[in-house]
This record gives sequence, structure tokens and C-alpha cells, in this order.
Amino acid sequence: MRLKMHAVRFTADQSLFDFIQAKLNKLDTFHDHIVSGEVFLKLEGADSNKVKEKIIEVRLMLPGKEIFVKENDKSFEAATDRVLEVLKDKLVRCKQKRNDFSSQAIVDEKARMQADETVDVDDL
Repeated sequence: MRLKMHAVRFTADQSLFDFIQAKLNKLDTFHDHIVSGEVFLKLEGADSNKVKEKIIEVRLMLPGKEIFVKENDKSFEAATDRVLEVLKDKLVRCKQKRNDFSSQAIVDEKARMQADETVDVDDL
């Protein structure tokens, strides 16, 4: 997956970018149509001398849909792990909705097929 990474008002180390890329590459196993993504790294309290929290924002682009998650923690690595968990859940739900055909015609056909199966078993 192609990720664009942005460190807002600070310079991030390449190893941090590599860590985030490696973690988010695992999302391809949960949804096969991820087009691209953007990652924003921010420091809360960067205007003052003390940095309180580290914030990571991830935006994933899917065909016809966009998923956005924002998490904060004491380190970017911990925040990345939290973002990964939320994104996994959202991607799985999105894929289930895509594969769930709940139109009335399909529901009726499924019910008819189940009824036919029960009749076949009773005939034996």
C-alpha cells in the first residue's frame, strides 16, 4: 500500500516512518481494495516547551469510501498500535457491508433455498 507520511512542524526519523509503514502494510490482509493512505504525525503541545502527547492520524482511501482514524499516546509507536486495531475493525466492517447483499430479492431467494433444502432432507 502506498502511504504518504507527514510530520507536522517537526522532523521525524526515518526509522519511525519505516515502523509505521510496516505496521500499516498488514492492513492489506483485512481489506484487499485499499488504494492509498496518508499519515499525519503531530505533537500536542509543540508550541510550548513540553510535548504532552503524540498524535497520529491515518486516512485510508478505498474505492468510493474514506476511513479516518486519530489516536494519541505517549509515543508514536503505541499510538500506531492503537490506530492499527481501530483500522482493522473498521476495514473488516466495511468489507462485510460490501459483501452483505441484503436486498429483498436476495433475502427471499435465500429463504426459498433453505426451504428447499429442508424439503429434500425430509423426503429421504
